[in-house]
Amino acid sequence: MKRREFLKSSVVAATLGGLSASSTARAADEGSPADRQYYELRIYQLRIGAKQKVFDEYFGKGAIPALNRAGIAPIGVFNVMFGPESPAMHVLLPCKSLDGLRNAWQRAEEDPEYQKAGAEFINTPASDPAFVRMESSFMVAFEGMQKLEIPAGATGNKPRIFELRTYESASEKAARKKVEMFNRGEIALFRRTGLQPVFFGQTLIGSRLPNLTYMLVFDGLEQRTANWARFVADPDWKKLSTTPGYTNPEAVSNISNIFLQPAGYSQI
Repeated sequence: MKRREFLKSSVVAATLGGLSASSTARAADEGSPADRQYYELRIYQLRIGAKQKVFDEYFGKGAIPALNRAGIAPIGVFNVMFGPESPAMHVLLPCKSLDGLRNAWQRAEEDPEYQKAGAEFINTPASDPAFVRMESSFMVAFEGMQKLEIPAGATGNKPRIFELRTYESASEKAARKKVEMFNRGEIALFRRTGLQPVFFGQTLIGSRLPNLTYMLVFDGLEQRTANWARFVADPDWKKLSTTPGYTNPEAVSNISNIFLQPAGYSQI
């Protein structure tokens, strides 16, 4: 199956699985200027062994350069430090629209350099697949942070770790309140207390809906522990987190997080 056909089918399946067209339009339109980014987050479940190198060769030398030429940049590729279902790779693709992302993949498929560099991954036989499965979610950026921010450590590939957090809600109304909470104060509190965001996205298509996902970057685990402690102790956070409608029991039904390290060729 060609990649663009797979993307189309995965989007349709996810939509039928729990997201109405009206809720997609509402989430995308609420306070959404024309230049607000969208993100696709892919999770590739790999197998231990040689195929991990095949994946790195494909993205590092094939997919990323081709997608950059097609207008998708910067692209983040991360491996799981510790968490469920390792080995797995997370790929973050910022774009202007779903059509723009699909068209970029189509251009990549028609790119001779992409086909050559990614040949082993692209042409892998069914008897020896390059990955176990790929899951995808599609998000719209928050009004309070409309574009992805590249960490300073990405220049020169300096040591850095990423925390990817997903907040699920019991209803679409509750999910909108949590997004509102971030837009009206929590993002600013993050920045003031040293929690440096990479992106915030409200999931339009994907699993475990409704939910939002965001990514933070740190120099290391010690900085992560210290900055989260500073945030939790902040008086403004205590006030915001006890505001009716914004409390965790009202707005959030489940929180999951995973720690990631960038691949050597990651642009984020």
